[in-house]
Amino acid sequence: MTATTPAQDAEIVRLHYAEHWPVGTITTQLGLHPDVVKRVLGLGSPRPEAPRRPRIVEPYHDFIVDQLTQYPRLRATRIYDMICDRGFVGTVTTVRRYVAAVRPAPRREVYLHTEPLIGEQAQVDWAYVGKLAVPGGTRALWLFVMVLGYSRALWAEFVIDLTAHSLTRSLVRAARAFGGSTRQWLFDNPKIVVLERQGSAVRFHPVLLELCAKMRAQPRLCAVRRPQHKGKVERAIRYLRDRFLAGRTIVGVDEGNAQLRRFIDKVAHARPHPVLAQRTVGDVFAEERARLLPLPEPLPPTDRVELVNLDTQAFVHLDTNRYSVPTSVAERQHVVTLVTNDRVVQVLDGTTLVAEHPRSWGRRLVLEDPAHRAELVTQRQAARGLKGRDRLHAAAPAFGALLARWTATGPSLGLRVTRTIKLLDLYGDEVFAAAVADLAARGLADLGTLAVACETHRKRRDHPIPLLPELSRHADDDVVIPHDLERYDGK
Repeated sequence: MTATTPAQDAEIVRLHYAEHWPVGTITTQLGLHPDVVKRVLGLGSPRPEAPRRPRIVEPYHDFIVDQLTQYPRLRATRIYDMICDRGFVGTVTTVRRYVAAVRPAPRREVYLHTEPLIGEQAQVDWAYVGKLAVPGGTRALWLFVMVLGYSRALWAEFVIDLTAHSLTRSLVRAARAFGGSTRQWLFDNPKIVVLERQGSAVRFHPVLLELCAKMRAQPRLCAVRRPQHKGKVERAIRYLRDRFLAGRTIVGVDEGNAQLRRFIDKVAHARPHPVLAQRTVGDVFAEERARLLPLPEPLPPTDRVELVNLDTQAFVHLDTNRYSVPTSVAERQHVVTLVTNDRVVQVLDGTTLVAEHPRSWGRRLVLEDPAHRAELVTQRQAARGLKGRDRLHAAAPAFGALLARWTATGPSLGLRVTRTIKLLDLYGDEVFAAAVADLAARGLADLGTLAVACETHRKRRDHPIPLLPELSRHADDDVVIPHDLERYDGK
């Protein structure tokens, strides 16, 4: 049947109902088929519909609809398995098509747009940035973001540590940067914020609650799986991804944070306010800053404080790394107080600071203070009695060079001194002194190399092979009873 344009349809209707032209006249004048004119005018008799064959899945309609009503996200394959147990003999494709037709449409949730009061609320969230190369491996890099709900002023920093203490540290830094604190902090539901939640009953992390009490801020949670409730910080994260992170490589936390500060001051706060378009975010923030809660003096500490054990080598362990402490502390006790943040690691003996190291974000590193090791070397030198060493020094004046190298590294000092005395007993003073002087001149200190040197100098001097027979305990007896040899004559 010939298709008509909207203009032709309008003309056909006008000629028939306004000018009272019959169908034949309209078909003649417009050059159309009578059936086309009747279709446009609605005068044609409708074609009878062919009887529809019932689908094989329709006997299970009520069951399928009931299951989808209770479980709207139930997959068609699971429904297929369920109705097969009830006698269905069709294919899974048939069930998929039927479920797609009868599945209830999801209810669209309507949100009420609200604007918080000035100085009332700040929204907090994190964004995953990527992997950061560190000594010994890689670390996950995150972006902490806080947005003031009224002015949309934001503060952000790159962090590696995602713990409750890291959260409180970032919250205090954000409040200090804003010059005050809002009355509410709105969070999502991570474990570092909320330990347990059953409906409206919430158990917040005690570290966060302690900070909120000192900062006079109320912690609030958005509903589970409802990012719309903190849409301002979600949009801020998307803004930072598009305007700051896109096309930029972050090679270090400090350098990235310095770039981020400049971007926020010069770009982010200079953008138009999304509601008060005639003003910038920075202008509205200047108004909101005066309505923020004043900060306590001094600001609450956010360091992590815990009791830790010292290992047998006078180190404390933190996040796969080892930090040295003085050996005098390790000898007195096995437990010390560890105070850490993202900048420094401090070890306290009671209230006395005994060690301090820069915080390292590498993996499986050993951070050692040379002063701590110098003390250990001194103690190891004095740990053994000087009687055996006096013999070695007297026999070989160059032995002091070997002893200095042994005290710095290697296994037990006493064990090596004992084995060296055995070499002195075997080879004598002359050969031993020449071998020690040879090793000292070559910068060597290995005990095996010393034994080889002793043997070399023995051969040069054509001394006899040294033997120290090991006698049994009865060898010191004064009387040896001879045996009758006649019994051994073979008779």
